[in-house]
Amino acid sequence: MASRFSLSRSVHPILKRPTRFLTHSPHFAPTPPLKSRPCPLWSASFSFCLASSSSSSFSPTSLPPPSPPSAMAAAVAAAGDVENPLLKNFEFPPFDSVEADHVRPGVRALLKQLEDDLDELERTVEPTWSKLVEPLEKIVDKLSVVWGMVNHLKAVKDTAELRAAIEEVQPEKVKFQLRLGQSKPIYNAFKAIQESPEWQHLSDARKRIVEGQIKEAVLGGVALDDEKREEFNKVEQELERLSQKFGENVLDATKKFERLVTDKKEIEGLPPTALGLAAQTAVSKGHPGATSEDGPWIITLDGPSFMSVMQHCRNRGLREEVYRAYITRASSGDLDNTPIIDQILKLRLEKARLLNYNNYAEVSMATKMATVEKAQELLEKLRSASWDAAVKDLEELKYFAKSQGAAEADDLRHWDISFWAERLREAKYDINEEELRPYFSLPKVMNGLFNLAKKLFDINIEAADGQAPVWNSDVRFYCIKDSSGSPTAYFYFDPYSRPSEKRGGAWMDEVVGRSRVLSRNGTSPRLPVAHMVCNQTPPVGDKPSLMTFREVETVFHEFGHALQHMLTKVDEGLVAGIRGIEWDAVELPSQFMENWCYHRETLMGIAKHYETGENLPEEVFLKLVAARTYRAGTLSLRQLKFATTDLELHLNYVPGGSASIYDVDQRVSKRTQIIPPLPEDRFLCGFSHIFAGGYAAGYYSYKWAEVLSADAFSAFEDAGLDDNKAVEETGHKFRETILALGGGKAPLEVRY
Repeated sequence: MASRFSLSRSVHPILKRPTRFLTHSPHFAPTPPLKSRPCPLWSASFSFCLASSSSSSFSPTSLPPPSPPSAMAAAVAAAGDVENPLLKNFEFPPFDSVEADHVRPGVRALLKQLEDDLDELERTVEPTWSKLVEPLEKIVDKLSVVWGMVNHLKAVKDTAELRAAIEEVQPEKVKFQLRLGQSKPIYNAFKAIQESPEWQHLSDARKRIVEGQIKEAVLGGVALDDEKREEFNKVEQELERLSQKFGENVLDATKKFERLVTDKKEIEGLPPTALGLAAQTAVSKGHPGATSEDGPWIITLDGPSFMSVMQHCRNRGLREEVYRAYITRASSGDLDNTPIIDQILKLRLEKARLLNYNNYAEVSMATKMATVEKAQELLEKLRSASWDAAVKDLEELKYFAKSQGAAEADDLRHWDISFWAERLREAKYDINEEELRPYFSLPKVMNGLFNLAKKLFDINIEAADGQAPVWNSDVRFYCIKDSSGSPTAYFYFDPYSRPSEKRGGAWMDEVVGRSRVLSRNGTSPRLPVAHMVCNQTPPVGDKPSLMTFREVETVFHEFGHALQHMLTKVDEGLVAGIRGIEWDAVELPSQFMENWCYHRETLMGIAKHYETGENLPEEVFLKLVAARTYRAGTLSLRQLKFATTDLELHLNYVPGGSASIYDVDQRVSKRTQIIPPLPEDRFLCGFSHIFAGGYAAGYYSYKWAEVLSADAFSAFEDAGLDDNKAVEETGHKFRETILALGGGKAPLEVRY
C-alpha cells in the first residue's frame, strides 16, 4: 500500500536554480517567503548560494580538515587580490568582511577562472560521471559560493553601494550562466548517458540529475538556432535585471513610508509591544528621547508595525492611511513597478514562444507535475468550497461590529477587517494575541522546537555562536549532530526585522549543499549549511523577543524547509537536499512542521512565561486549537486570489493589449474577494513572489503542497500523537523518506 508520505499529487524538478522564494510573511499581503494554514503571502529565497567558507575557530573534531588549494585560489592569483574575502579559501562564508568594493573584482576574477574551467570541460567531456557531472558540479558550486554570499548580503544588509556593484557585474554572471546552460558538448554528453546501456544501472539520484539537466538545457535555449538563441539570451538578461529592480523598489517603497505620531490618542489601542517598537523605531530615526509611554512613535510598513496598526489601532483614519500606503507601495514615481511588471510579462511571453510554448504558464508547468488544467481545477475547487464560508465570515464580522456600536458596521472597508476580526476572535475564543506574547519568548520557542526535532528525527541541535562569521550581531549559528554526536549540518538564524536594510518576509536558503564531489577531506561528503531568515518583532528594552503565535508558526515553517536541506542523505550534490525537488512539493516539510504548533505536548513545551516560567494555561491551549480554523474561508480565498491572478497573468494576459494588469486583478477579484479591492489597489506592485522570485505561474503550489503536508501529518495522527514511541517511529520514517531522499528520488516514488 502506498505510504501516507507518497507525494502523488504534484512535482517539479528545480532545474534552473533561480532565486527561490520560500517566505512566510504576515498574513495581510504579498511580501517577500512559503503552508499548512492558508494565510500569508510568502516570499523567501532558495538562491542556491552554495558557499564554502572559512572559520578556523572550529575545533578539528567538529569539522573536516580544510580543502586543499583549488581553482578558487587560482582565481585569487589571477585577480592579484589576495585580500578579497570573496576569493579566499574558507569553511564558512566571511559574511562579516565582505564589502561592496569586493564584488566587482571578486566576481570578475571568478568568472574568468570559470570560463577557463568550462573551456576545459567542453574540450575533454565524455559521457561518464567523472568526465561530465563531477566537473560540472564544481563549476556550478564555485559560482554559487561567491554569488550566493553577495546576494544574501543584499537581502539582509542592503546598501546603495552593494546594489550598484551587483547591478554592474550581474550581466556578466548571467552571460556565463547562459553559456554554461547552452553548452552543446555538455548537453550531448548527458543525452549520450541517457541513451547508453549503462542508463538502467544508474541510481535513482543519478537518473534524476541526467533527466533534469537535459530538460533544463532545453528550457535554457540549447536547441535554438543562433539567431533565436541570441534573442533568448537578451530576454534572459533583461528579465534578471528587471526582477532585481522590482525587489529593490519594493524594499525602498516600504522603507520610504514613515508616519510620525506625537499624540498618543492617535494610536490608542496599540499594545505595549507595538508602542515599544514604534518608540524604538523613532529613536533610530533621530528622536533620541522617544519612549513607549510618551513617544514620539513612528509607524512603518514593515510587518510587525503594519500589522499592529491594522489589528489594534482604534483610530480608523490612521488605519485607512496606513492601509492605502501599503497597497500602493512601489506604484508611483521612481519606484513604480507597473512598467517593470508589464515588461516582465512581455518578455516571459517572448521567452515562451521562442521555446515553442503558447504562454509562460506552460513553460512553468514543464518542470512541475501539475498541468495548467490541473492547477486551475484545484484552484476552482477550493474557491467554490471557500466562497460561502468567506461570505459567512464577513456577515459575522458585520454583526459583531454592529453589536459593539461601530458606526462603520454596515459598510466595513478593507482597513476595518483585521481590526474587527481581532476583536471578534478575542470575544469568540477569549484569546488576546498580545497577551499571549509573554508565553512565546524566542529562546523558549527555539528550545522547544529543537526538542521536537530531537524527538521526531533523533538529532541534537547545539549553539555554535562565534564559530562562523555572521552579518549581524543578532544572527545565531547552530550545529546539528546525530545520535552519535557527529556533526551532520549547520545553520544560521537571523530572526528580527531590520526594515532599513533587510528584505521583508521570511525564508530559508541554502549556503552549501551536501556533496560527495566537494568533500573537504576526500572521504566523507561535504556537510550542508543553511540559513533561516525571519522578520519578527525584535527585543524591546530589556525584554527578549516576545512573539505572536503567527511568528511562532513562521519559525516552525522555515525550520521545516531547513530540515529537508540539512537532513538529506543524498551525496549527489546536484539533487541533494532541497535541490531538484518539484516546486509543487517543496512546501511539504515546512507546512508539515506548522502542524506541530497545535500539538499539545509541543506547544506546552515552548509556551512558558518569559519571567515566571509559568506554563500556558490548559484552557488557553484549547482555545488556540479551537481558533485554528477561525476565518479559514476568508484566508483560503485570499491565497486563491494570489494564485489565480498569477496564473491569469501568465496564461491569458496579453501584454500591450486592451486590458491592463490591474484589469486582470480586478476581474479575478470578483470571484475571489467578498469585498472588492479599491480601484487604486496596486498589490501587484509588491507581489515579489512572481516578479522577483521563483513563483511565476507557480503560486498555486502553496495550496497543492497543503494537501501533501496534511497527508504527511495524518500519518502521525493515525499512529497516535500521544504515543511517544509511535511518534518517534513515524518521525524516523519521515526523516528517512521525505527528508533524506530530497531531490534524489521522484516524489511519486517516495514510499516507506
